[in-house]
Amino acid sequence: MGTYEKMIEVVKNWDPFQMGPEFYETEASDVVNVISVFDDPKYIAKKIQHIYFMSFEEVPALEKCEKLAMELLIIKEGGSCSL
Repeated sequence: MGTYEKMIEVVKNWDPFQMGPEFYETEASDVVNVISVFDDPKYIAKKIQHIYFMSFEEVPALEKCEKLAMELLIIKEGGSCSL
């Protein structure tokens, strides 16, 4: 499994609204695209909040988004993400 696929799986399994991992295909792709461009976890966390707000009109907690951003950045640093 490549870096992109690993990150997609992590985001889908994050499941902030307990809807099941298969429910977040679009959001997972959007989040991974943000990760591929930016390296600041606080900025990425705010972008994650925005992505989920646009889809669900609910905002995941910033702390949870920051934790996800850090986890994804670690994966990103471990390999190259070719989109």
